[in-house]
Amino acid sequence: MKVKLENVKPKEIETRSFEIITQEMGDKKLVPGTECIVKRCIHTSADFDYADNLCFSSKAVEKAIEAIKNGACIVTDTQMVKAGINKKALAKYGGEVYCFMSDEDVAKKAKKLGTTRATVSMDKAAELGKPLIFAIGNAPTALVRLYELINEKKISPYLIIGVPVGFVNVVQSKEMIMDTEVPYIVAKGRKGGSNIAACICNALLYMIDNERDYWK
Repeated sequence: MKVKLENVKPKEIETRSFEIITQEMGDKKLVPGTECIVKRCIHTSADFDYADNLCFSSKAVEKAIEAIKNGACIVTDTQMVKAGINKKALAKYGGEVYCFMSDEDVAKKAKKLGTTRATVSMDKAAELGKPLIFAIGNAPTALVRLYELINEKKISPYLIIGVPVGFVNVVQSKEMIMDTEVPYIVAKGRKGGSNIAACICNALLYMIDNERDYWK
C-alpha cells in the first residue's frame, strides 16, 4: 500500500494543522473570542469534542487576558501542566507558574489530614496573596477545594481553568466551579487533562502576543 504524504515544510505544519481543523469544523459556530482556545485544544488533542464541551463564563477570556497583563500568576495541580506552560511569555507580564504538589510540607499535611495533596495545594495557593489563575488538569479534589475556598471568601481567582480528566467526581467538580461567580473555562464531562490545561494557558498568552491581529 502506498501512502501519500502532504508536502509541508516544518515551519508550515502548525499553520496547515489549523487549516485542517477549520475545514473539518465546517459551519460550526463558536462563541466569539474563544476560537483560538477551542482550536488549540483540538490541535493539542486531535479531539473535535472540545468544540462542544468547552464552556466559558461571560467574558472569561477578556478577564483572564487583563489579569495576565496585570501580573497574575498561574497555579497548577500537576508538574506536567507547569512544564507545558510558556513561562517566558508569562514572565513578560510579571507572572509566575506555581505547582505545590511535590512540596514536602504539602505531602506531610495531606497525610496528616487524610486528604489529597491537590486539596492542600489549593490551601497553600490561597496564602500566596497574589492575583491568581488556576489551571487544573488532573485533580477534581483541587476544584472541590477551590469551590469551598471561594464560598468561604478565602480566595477570589481571576480565572479557573477546570479541565481534570477521569471518572470519579470529575463531572461533579466541574459543575461546582460553573456554579460560582468566578470566571471559568471548563471542559464539561470526563475529558480534559494536563495537556489541555497547559494548552488553554498558552492560548491566552498567544492571544495577548497577537492581540492586535486577533481582535480585529
